[in-house]
Amino acid sequence: MQKISRYYHTIKPLKSEQILYRLKYRFFPVKALPTPSSEDLSANRWSLNAPQVGVQSLFENDEVCFLNKRAQIKAPQDWNDDAQHAMLWLYNLHYFDDLNSSGADQRYRLQKKFILKWIEENPPLHGNGWDPYPLSLRLVNWVKWCQFNQEYDVDILRSIEQQADALMAQLEFHILGNHLFANAKALVFVGCFLKGGRADDYSTKGLQLLTREVSEQFLADGGHFELSPMYHSILLWDLIDLYNLALVSKDVRFSSFHPEWKEVIERGLSWLSVMCHPDGDISFFNDAAFGIAPSPNEIFRFALSVGITTDNKTGPSITMLQDSGYSRLKRGPFTLIFDHAEVGPTYLPGHAHADTLSIELSLGRQRVFVNSGTSEYGTEPERQRQRSTAAHNTLFVKSQNSSDVWAGFRVGKRAHVSGVESEETNDAVMVRAEHDGFCHLVKGLTHTRKCTVFDNKVLIEDELGVSGTKPIIAHFHLHPDVDVETIDTHSVRLILASGETLLFTADEPVSVEKTTWHPEFGKSISSLRLVIVISGSYLTSELTLGS
Repeated sequence: MQKISRYYHTIKPLKSEQILYRLKYRFFPVKALPTPSSEDLSANRWSLNAPQVGVQSLFENDEVCFLNKRAQIKAPQDWNDDAQHAMLWLYNLHYFDDLNSSGADQRYRLQKKFILKWIEENPPLHGNGWDPYPLSLRLVNWVKWCQFNQEYDVDILRSIEQQADALMAQLEFHILGNHLFANAKALVFVGCFLKGGRADDYSTKGLQLLTREVSEQFLADGGHFELSPMYHSILLWDLIDLYNLALVSKDVRFSSFHPEWKEVIERGLSWLSVMCHPDGDISFFNDAAFGIAPSPNEIFRFALSVGITTDNKTGPSITMLQDSGYSRLKRGPFTLIFDHAEVGPTYLPGHAHADTLSIELSLGRQRVFVNSGTSEYGTEPERQRQRSTAAHNTLFVKSQNSSDVWAGFRVGKRAHVSGVESEETNDAVMVRAEHDGFCHLVKGLTHTRKCTVFDNKVLIEDELGVSGTKPIIAHFHLHPDVDVETIDTHSVRLILASGETLLFTADEPVSVEKTTWHPEFGKSISSLRLVIVISGSYLTSELTLGS
């Protein structure tokens, strides 16, 4: 019955479109592509001055490096060697992000060799490289590379057309979200780039999808609806990329999109500034890690280069992102980001973690409380652990998650948030929220969290709707640069890399455990966490400056 319930709660929120296309692609996979265009392909030529971001990933001697793991691509089968590499690593291999990464202009010959090698060793519709998501990212990278280097090799142009045909035949309506957005972006780029053939079809379809998806995926407060700061950054970059393409290509088909895209970008930049720590980088809610999306500074610079500016200062002491479900509390040297969001779109929670009512905290530019981050995808136990409630700065009941995250990208029964309140006084700023994610364990077992930030301390008050349920445990994960000194059973001193100290006290005993933090894919760093077993229905935790 438990398994049936899990599938029910996972499938019920899906759109009928997702189910129908999943069945279509499973039972009627694409087996052939249209006949190549009879006319000779050529390209529209314009100067695309897009920023180069990210690190080098293609090297001499057929060597590559993705997600902090190196390998060699010597033989055709190496492109799809799932015995040696995780699917995400193989996808990155097919993205060709190196073409537009830092220093790419110095690697033209190496990059062209890899492009021609890919064409020769990856025949149409064979292997991971022909899946729609890597197709989408690679097409954009190839088009940018061709324009930047004024490279119009007919074999490359013909391959771009083939790949666009393959993408048109398997658009990701079964997934939606950021995947379908990436599909649309790729079709627009190829349609603007190629002359003749089916270029108009690509552009028409891509713009049609963007008409639907931009308003669907970007919320009124500016956030991307999958509620991951990392994916927000990816999609915001994509939209700026499209806006830039519209400017440089001078394609009249873009004219009606300019005002909407500009306004959405401005809102997206404001949202991103709220969800960053004072160190200038993203917070770790839901799937998030450094090194996948362009950095916030790179995004702000790109927007500025196309004439879009926004005030990326957070301003008031409380910033409430009402539609997304996050808040930022700033007082004195403290910055606290509070997650009182739903898990994401009801039909697309694949990048959600069970992190409801979790917090992250910085003192000045130093992170203190951090969520665990994301180092891998897939279905391995470590992926499950990183998505769990215990891997975040909140409390969990009977070792259960607040939302039923499972199978890598699935969510069954979900926590729902209510009672969100905020208040600002002369002395402090406060946000309160509650969720019902544990009610299926014990009737009436809600979790209410109130976060109050003063000039010299942070107060976190947790309350459970009913008493007598055990075990209930709170975790506070510390940044690896924070050391811990035990003072007594209820108090520890946190020692920051800067030499500053914070006194953490609780009205229940505090213990310290070893754990790990995952700021990048493929990276695990030793760290510590504070663990508190709650005996009653209340927990008060206080963090005081300089004690």
